[in-house]
Amino acid sequence: MARIVLGVSGGIAAYKACSLLRLFTESGHDVTVVPTESALQFVGAPTWEALSGKPVHTGVWESVHEVPHVRLGQSADLVVVAPATADLLARAAHGLAGDLLTNVLLTARCPVVMAPAMHTEMWDHAATQANVSTLAERGIHIIPPASGRLTGADTGPGRLPEPEALYAVCERILAHPAPHTGAAASPPARGPLAGRRVVVSAGGTREPLDPVRYLGNRSSGKQGYALAAVAARRGAEVTLVSANAALTAPAGVTVVPVTTALELESAVQRAAEDADVVVMAAAVADFRPAHYADAKIKKTHDPADPDAAPTIELVRNPDILAGLVEARGEDASPVIVGFAAETGDEHGDVLNHGRAKLARKGCDLLVVNEVGVDKTFGHDDNTVHILRQGSSHVVDAGPASKEDVAAAVWDAVQQIL
Repeated sequence: MARIVLGVSGGIAAYKACSLLRLFTESGHDVTVVPTESALQFVGAPTWEALSGKPVHTGVWESVHEVPHVRLGQSADLVVVAPATADLLARAAHGLAGDLLTNVLLTARCPVVMAPAMHTEMWDHAATQANVSTLAERGIHIIPPASGRLTGADTGPGRLPEPEALYAVCERILAHPAPHTGAAASPPARGPLAGRRVVVSAGGTREPLDPVRYLGNRSSGKQGYALAAVAARRGAEVTLVSANAALTAPAGVTVVPVTTALELESAVQRAAEDADVVVMAAAVADFRPAHYADAKIKKTHDPADPDAAPTIELVRNPDILAGLVEARGEDASPVIVGFAAETGDEHGDVLNHGRAKLARKGCDLLVVNEVGVDKTFGHDDNTVHILRQGSSHVVDAGPASKEDVAAAVWDAVQQIL
C-alpha cells in the first residue's frame, strides 16, 4: 500500500480525478486529496471526502498543529496532480507556495506526476510549454494530454487522459520509484545502459496552416515510446521529446512535449548537449507552410470556378538528424541513431534508399522500416533493418513487437558504446 497525495486543480477535467481516486483506493492505497480552491468549484469537498475517507483542505491554516503543508509532501510515496491546469503548472514551475497543493509540491521528495489538461491554445502557448519543460527537467513525470473533445464543441490536444491510463502510469512509477530533483540520491541504476544519458524523439510533428488545419503525418509515436521504455529499464536516464503522441509516458522517463519540427529541433538540441545517445525516431515534417493564416482559410463559393482551391507555398524544415551529426565533437559523441520510413519506388527498394540515407546523413546507425497505409503506423508490431555506418552487415528485427524491435536497436547501440 502506498501513501498517495492526489492534487486536483481547477479545470473541468476535475471530474475524472474522482474515478482515478476510486482506482487508487480500490487497490488499497492510502489517498489524501488536496484540491485547489478553484477545483472545488467543479467537484465539492464532500465528494472528495466521501471517496477518500479523509477530510479535505485547500489552505495551510487548517489543522496547523499537524503542519500539513510539510508533512503531506514528506510522507508521500507518490504525488499526482490531475488535472494540472496552466495556472498550476506555472506556479509549480516558479516554486510558488500560495496554497496547500503548491506547498506539497515543494516539500515532496517522492516521484511527482503531473497530467496537464486545458484548452489547446493554452497548452500550445509558449509560456505553458516552457513551464512544462522546466518541470520535466527537474524530474517530474509529465503525462502529455490526449487529443479529443474539450469543453464545449472544441476538439484538439489538451484533454486529460482517461483515469485508467493515468492509474497505469502511476502504478508503474510506484513499482520502480525514483525521487525527483531535490531528493536524496537514489541507488545507482543497474543495467547495460546504467550511467548513460539518452534522448529519444517520438511521434509526428504538425505544421500549422491556419487555426484549424495543419500538415502532419500518421506516426503514432509507439516505436519511440518503446525505445524510451526499454532504455529506462536498461538503466539509462531518458529524455523523451514527444511530438503529438497520445500515449502514456514510460515509467522513469522525462517527457518534453513539442508540436512542430522547429520546436522538436530546439528541444532535442538542448537535451543532446550532455547525452551519450540520441535516437531520432520521430517522424519530422520535411516542409512547413511558408505563411500561417491567422483566420481559417475559407472555400470559395464562386459559381464560375467551383473547383477553386488555394495554393499552399511550402518551405523546407531543417534536417535535424544531419544537424546533430554536424554539431557533435571529434570524439563522435553522442552516438546518433536515425530512422528512415521508406516505401520503395522505381528507383530502389527500402534498403537501397536506407543505405543512401545512411551515407548522406552520417549517423552511426539507421533503422529502416517499410511503411504504408497498412504497415507500421499505429500498429503494435514492426519490422526493421538496422544499418551501421561503415558496415555492410544488416540486422533484421521483426516481425515483432515494437518493444522487441526497440531491444534490437539498443543491442546495436550498446555494441558501439
